[in-house]
Amino acid sequence: MIDTKRMRAIEINSEAFGVPTLLLMENAGRSVKDEIMSRTKPKDAIVFVGHGGKGGDGLVAARHLAGEGVKVKVITLGENKHKDAVLNFNAIEDMDYSIDLIEIKDPSDLKPLEADVLVDAMLGTGFRGKPREPFATAIKVFNESKGYKVSIDLPSGIDADTGEAQGEYVKPDLVVTFHDIKKGLAKYNFNVIVKKIGIPPEAEIYVGPGDVIVNVKKRDYKSKKGDNGRVLVIGGSYTFTGAPTLSALASLRTGADLVYVASPEETAKIIAGYSPDLITIKLSGKNISPQNFEELKPWIDKADVVIIGPGMGLAEETIEASKLIVNYLKQNNKPAVIDADALKAISGTKLYSNAIITPHAGEFKIFFKEEAEKEIRKRIQQVIEKAKEYNCTILLKGYVDVISDGKDFRLNKTGNPGMTVGGTGDTLTGVVGTLLAQKLSPLDAASIGVFINSLAGTLAYSELGPHITPTDVLNKIPVVLNDPIESFKKKIYKRVITL
Repeated sequence: MIDTKRMRAIEINSEAFGVPTLLLMENAGRSVKDEIMSRTKPKDAIVFVGHGGKGGDGLVAARHLAGEGVKVKVITLGENKHKDAVLNFNAIEDMDYSIDLIEIKDPSDLKPLEADVLVDAMLGTGFRGKPREPFATAIKVFNESKGYKVSIDLPSGIDADTGEAQGEYVKPDLVVTFHDIKKGLAKYNFNVIVKKIGIPPEAEIYVGPGDVIVNVKKRDYKSKKGDNGRVLVIGGSYTFTGAPTLSALASLRTGADLVYVASPEETAKIIAGYSPDLITIKLSGKNISPQNFEELKPWIDKADVVIIGPGMGLAEETIEASKLIVNYLKQNNKPAVIDADALKAISGTKLYSNAIITPHAGEFKIFFKEEAEKEIRKRIQQVIEKAKEYNCTILLKGYVDVISDGKDFRLNKTGNPGMTVGGTGDTLTGVVGTLLAQKLSPLDAASIGVFINSLAGTLAYSELGPHITPTDVLNKIPVVLNDPIESFKKKIYKRVITL
């Protein structure tokens, strides 16, 4: 089963991958016609057409039914502004020999009808709540009309995700749904058939612009400081100051409201000097140690997400601190991104459902005590199995990034050879951490995060070639977020998996 958000993302991805939604609509409408013709051999049909993509599917079905010699009546219930539906309305507007086109402007004009087939193309997956006019009357009239009743995708009046029906809803003889069964249909005992409409499997497997568009939330006009995420970065050491800084700046660029960087005192002073945008927490000592734990606890509790690891180093006291902090995160099921030195410090530790780890192949070997598989299909299965065994989400970085929560998996191939430069992994943790703070699931935060970070790097690469720096990636993050579809056109890799 599939929810409406995921379905919408897949449709956008499909178009980005070269299969336009107009073609999907054509395939959907034709499949409705095929199912009708295989069951009823109708002489006449009435199609009730509403708004959006479902209305467009109904218009395509009407055209194809007319092409089979069926006398078709199309009843439109208001203007449909969906770009693909408009094209299909234009296609049938002059079909005055085979299609009788009726535009309803007053619901009182709707009366029960009779035909061999009645097609419900009124309210689709975007519908919520109680049907308003003219649809409330149209649904009642549809149910009272005589003929074999077919609903496109799901019956009008039913919430596609919850199955809730607050008012009248269509009671069909058949539901022709597309790609996968919508979750809301599970509450009913309808006769449902699923038709594939040409969406490539890659639109689901690979992260694409659709995932960004439907999941990365827009700021509410009335939002206040903190509503868009509080992120705590624990990292840095006497030697390393850049890594936690890059993570924090990437987090801000991705949209976090507040980002705190907890580092040893002298390190924190240097980090504060990099940018006035950063809030630093100055911990006692030259390296993060168990003595800092009590200092950190209130900040951990306050944050929506904790990023731990960038630039922490592997001093003995820091390794012990990493174990202590991660154990506290686990006890509280605190959403967290565990990266770099912290990941090495807790090698082999069983984690928890809100934890994301972001190893490259070398760190994967250190943590799991085995080499990452070279062959990509074997690597996918390996990541799924390890994520399930260790109860976390794994983002295994590579020329193809593999992401899994132990149940589902995603792939990303929007990177470029320039991303091997040190620091791009630190920007990644900041992006992923912010998305997690904004209440995306760990799988979505990790997969969409690596898509954004890699594509930002590719935009920089397209301008500068293999001379990019992590700060170049930082500057392109907003570009990707503001227009993921246009940014996606800059991707480099076409084919990376071979049989």
